[in-house]
Amino acid sequence: MEKVVGEDFSDAVLTGEKWERRAFEQCDFTEADLRGLVTRGCTFTRCDFTRADLGDSRHSLAAFHSCTFDRAVLADSRFESSTLLGSMFSQCRLRPWTLVETDLTLAGFSNADLRGLSLRGLRLREANLTDADLRKADLRDADLTGARMFGTKLADADLRGAKLDANALVQAKLAGARIDLGTAVAFAGAHGLVVD
Repeated sequence: MEKVVGEDFSDAVLTGEKWERRAFEQCDFTEADLRGLVTRGCTFTRCDFTRADLGDSRHSLAAFHSCTFDRAVLADSRFESSTLLGSMFSQCRLRPWTLVETDLTLAGFSNADLRGLSLRGLRLREANLTDADLRKADLRDADLTGARMFGTKLADADLRGAKLDANALVQAKLAGARIDLGTAVAFAGAHGLVVD
């Protein structure tokens, strides 16, 4: 695997490129044009994608570990069988965004606009979803264990089969969300109700 460490790709125009089995560590992609980029089996560790445009990019078997996405564009991108472990997303354009079998453990989406996205079956363990907008999102069977969900908007979201802990059930704005019986009982318990 080709390894690139500390390279400066800021302002680079890399549209439509195809990268396979490349490793990038502490690289700077600030304001890079990465539209239509296709990666397979690539890893990005502690890379900076501030104001980068990843629109219409495709990533499979990719790992973005502890990367920074500040005001980046990810609209129309697709991540499949990938991980975004510990990466931070701030003021990004994320819709529409396709995530298939992608691990979002410890990812930061505070205040993010994730309305209507399909996050079905994804791992969001210990993710920061504080004040995120997940209205109408599909979260069926998602693992939200330990996720920070203070003020998270979930109106019209589908949470059937999702794993939510007591903190999330108390802190998130669940009015109008679709839940299953198990979550309803857990919700009641988290709010001090006794179900007979």
